[in-house]
Amino acid sequence: MARPAARQSAAGLGLARALPCGYLRLMTGRALDQSSPRKWVALWLFSVAGLVALMVVVGGLTRLTDSGLSITSWKPIHGALPPLSLAEWEDEFEAYRQIPEYQKINKGMSLEEFKTIFWWEWGHRNLGRLIGLAYALPLLVFWWRGQIASAWWPWLLGLLFLGGLQGFVGWWMVASGLTERTDVSQYRLVTHLTLALVIFCGLLWMAYRVLGFEAAQSMRALAQRNWVFGFLALVFVQIMLGGLVAGTDAGMTYNTWPLMDGKVIPDGLWAQAPWWLNPFENITQIQFNHRLGGYAVAIAAVLLWWRIRKARDQRASRLADIMLATVGAQVLIGIATLIAVMPVWLAAMHQFGAVLVLAATVTLAAALAPVHSTQKPIS
Repeated sequence: MARPAARQSAAGLGLARALPCGYLRLMTGRALDQSSPRKWVALWLFSVAGLVALMVVVGGLTRLTDSGLSITSWKPIHGALPPLSLAEWEDEFEAYRQIPEYQKINKGMSLEEFKTIFWWEWGHRNLGRLIGLAYALPLLVFWWRGQIASAWWPWLLGLLFLGGLQGFVGWWMVASGLTERTDVSQYRLVTHLTLALVIFCGLLWMAYRVLGFEAAQSMRALAQRNWVFGFLALVFVQIMLGGLVAGTDAGMTYNTWPLMDGKVIPDGLWAQAPWWLNPFENITQIQFNHRLGGYAVAIAAVLLWWRIRKARDQRASRLADIMLATVGAQVLIGIATLIAVMPVWLAAMHQFGAVLVLAATVTLAAALAPVHSTQKPIS
């Protein structure tokens, strides 16, 4: 009879094997070859992508709880440790008291209230450190074991570089709110968010490349690949518009739908001078643009779904169904978030919905744009 520890170990190994297979069966209907070392590389990439998705949500919650400026210094290594004594907490709180956010918005905040926002930002930064380790250490192991094909290295090293760059961009964003502003620059916030999602998409794309996705069976389906990439670009534009909404708190106004202030086209769209700043700094224009972007994504999703369904490729059609469902859910959550005046839990769901839309779209793109060079076996 098997010992309990052995049974638990076997169960854990079975779960580790089931995760990538379950994901692939859901998204593509294709099982993962259990005998191939590719499965471990793919599982690693899918796992890191999951951590990045979590990072995006935690980052959104950090923004929604106004916690992002609570740590006023950047200590990539030493900063992993939180304050361990009352004196250290007082030092952190005193540093926060010196910035405009405290002096103009949170003056009189207690130490316990400060700890609440501190833990959000500390958790966000440490999740970033965890992602860095979760990516870099297995990469070294796979390299040492000879399980990294030469064709993969440019992608994997590029993602490593982008991950390091993201740490600098995060501090660059925070630094914008420490001297004169009471919040971070919306431009830098959009840069930070967009780079995180580029990394997320890159991880998924690389995971599919490692698995060596086969081409769709229908040439008519393959012909839609450029349309899928165009749709993916449109989704990214919409996410950037959403980042501007978050960065300027534009979602706290005009909380009706489908009209804004009782009008289809609200007054004051171009009220700011110079005119070209309106799409980036005028909250009326920012929210209006995000609404238009949502309509554009919804219409484009339906048209893309219809084109792929017409191609009569079973796998591509299934992926198009998933893509359309995620877009539909995201639109409904976005409307609910606006009408409810941005409750934290709904706004976090809306941000996670953007990640799901990207995941579904990247999966569809990967199925229609196979990379044949990855079919070479690895030992």
